Amino acid sequence: MKKKRTRRSAAGLPVMMAQLTATSWETIFHRTTMMAQGACSAAEYQRMVTEKVAAMQASALAAMTGRGHAAVLAPYLKRSRANARRLRRRS
Repeated sequence: MKKKRTRRSAAGLPVMMAQLTATSWETIFHRTTMMAQGACSAAEYQRMVTEKVAAMQASALAAMTGRGHAAVLAPYLKRSRANARRLRRRS
């Protein structure tokens, strides 16, 4: 069985935190614009909730197994990047 490769930054946690901040702001901007225009679908509202629950579960598992700060932050960053990319294509 092959191990899944993980991409690691040279600067680590501080870079991850900066990336999470930037992609979160972008996602919040796009979603707020959609809400203001009345274009935010029920599916998007549902996604807002379910993605956070999934990230929290993965993050909690990483914390409980002692995998480190970067592993705890990674589920949030992964989803934040995906949202920013997906919402960027919509505009």
